[in-house]
Amino acid sequence: MSTKDIYILGIESSCDDTSASVILNGEVLSNVVANQEVHSKYGGVVPELASRAHQQNIVPVVQQAIAQAGITKKDLKAIAFTRGPGLMGSLLVGTSFAKSLSIGLNIPLIAVNHMQAHILAHFIKEEESKIPEFPFICLTISGGHTQIVKVTDHFEMEILGETKDDAVGEAFDKSAKILGLPYPGGPLIDKYAQLGNPKAFPFTQPKVGDLEFSFSGLKTQILYFIQKKVKEDPTFIEENLNDICASIQYTIVEILIKKLKNAVKHTGIKQIAIAGGVSANSEIRKRLLLAEKQWKWTTYIPKFEYTTDNAAMIAITGYLSYLNNSYTDIAVSAKARLKVTE
Repeated sequence: MSTKDIYILGIESSCDDTSASVILNGEVLSNVVANQEVHSKYGGVVPELASRAHQQNIVPVVQQAIAQAGITKKDLKAIAFTRGPGLMGSLLVGTSFAKSLSIGLNIPLIAVNHMQAHILAHFIKEEESKIPEFPFICLTISGGHTQIVKVTDHFEMEILGETKDDAVGEAFDKSAKILGLPYPGGPLIDKYAQLGNPKAFPFTQPKVGDLEFSFSGLKTQILYFIQKKVKEDPTFIEENLNDICASIQYTIVEILIKKLKNAVKHTGIKQIAIAGGVSANSEIRKRLLLAEKQWKWTTYIPKFEYTTDNAAMIAITGYLSYLNNSYTDIAVSAKARLKVTE
């Protein structure tokens, strides 16, 4: 083992997935995720149940990540953890554990901004993946966030535009709920949309600023549309599910692409990345690859395992912070609300 080998342990516990990852010099050695099935019957994440499950999962998940990496705790150079944003109870479990491990091993502690980590997941070193060049534009799309971020350096970011109300992931999940699909519904809309006609049912796009988003009106529009159609024909959803899902997905992706085009126009930057859970959506990926040909963009699309909440993105952010000697005081506290620029 070289003295230059920098092993970073990342811990992620912002919502309902407990995850731990070990990174060596920017390469992922392990990325263990424990999902919480308990929330599916409630149609969404229950914060109290989430924090309780984190307490049960965190020790075995961290042990597994270290074992899979083929190292011992003594090889670690620093502990990186999610400080926020997220569910307070969930964040506290990860924060407390990371602090204790940092003190026990007498190694640095690194607090990570979850939203920055989604963006910096693009810097994980892998054979097939391209590393973005600065400056680039990143569209961060998840259940809690929808933002266009200008990234000038690893830790120099500026929000160019964001949602005025709901996040895009919530729009997908709520639309799925209206259709009677189980939680999480976003991936199911994507699945059924593959078989449908995206132009079957046109929905109007919200009128907001060039770089702003709004999804509350679209959700209401979808709700009233479905209620009206079901009243006329009780089997409407069943008989048109693929077309409905395709039309919803088409409208949402059109909004996202339109805003990205505006961001390119405003900044002149044609390096475009996506990040966050919704970046797993097949239609947004397809449209971005088309954009490379249509508008000569250079696009960066993360691997599926780095789109949803995972500790590899926390570990790579920790690694980049470690290289800058940017450590965190042990008195640090979790923050449920945290902007990508903080």
